[in-house]
Amino acid sequence: MEANSASSASSGTSPTIPQSTPRNRPHTSSTKSNTTLANGSPNPTTTSTDHNTNIKRPQLTALQQHVLFWDRDNDGIIHPLDVYTGFRELGFSIIFSIGSLLIPIFFSYPTTLGHSWLPDPWLRIYVGSIHKAKHGSDTGVFDLDGHFHQDRFDAMFDHWDEDACGALSADQMWRMWKKNRCAADVAGWCFAFMELWTTWLLLQRDGRVWKDDLKGCYDGTLFWKISEEQSGPRGHHQPGWQKGYGVRNFFGGLWRGRTWRSWELKKD
Repeated sequence: MEANSASSASSGTSPTIPQSTPRNRPHTSSTKSNTTLANGSPNPTTTSTDHNTNIKRPQLTALQQHVLFWDRDNDGIIHPLDVYTGFRELGFSIIFSIGSLLIPIFFSYPTTLGHSWLPDPWLRIYVGSIHKAKHGSDTGVFDLDGHFHQDRFDAMFDHWDEDACGALSADQMWRMWKKNRCAADVAGWCFAFMELWTTWLLLQRDGRVWKDDLKGCYDGTLFWKISEEQSGPRGHHQPGWQKGYGVRNFFGGLWRGRTWRSWELKKD
């Protein structure tokens, strides 16, 4: 379970998302994307900007952008194999990526409800109705329509970033998860825990998840960046994605200092 160290067929038309290099990444021109997603209903008119690459993507909510990385062929549908492949591209191990198949198992049917009461036998996730997969006991940064709220995101850090360092530690994220738990929402507790745990494994640096990285995770832009760094040529100047926490970190910390907090050990 290691990140390299560091949801029946649709009745509507599929979105046409401009392609470029690398795979699927939207381009930076002003071309307007198709206004229909896989559920056959118009897209929200949210306009979103990638502050790192100036990529503007009108018509997609932030939550749709968050999962777009896993839509391998830009048809508005995410297959279980897409989920597995996407996690592998992000640097997760085979075992962890197989575990990620819990995502379509639990979230396929909620997104299918956007256009059918019948479950999808192929456990596909529909990007156009991804907001129906929103669960309770989460951070509340995404609203019920899948829009990102910057004020809630900032308030989360104002409350939990007790050191005012612009990042959240594993302990702070653990306490935030416990505080966000709603009564009689065991499923929400589990989903929120899995999401925060996966986020920390992918993004941590020096034992913390940094605010800019977490923002990129919410809007989906960071996934493209990580994939580029993981798939690019390795060498002295391009060593790949250098954040995250994996099996090597765990056993390395135990071997060198009898602690899983490997970032606390003196660096060579």
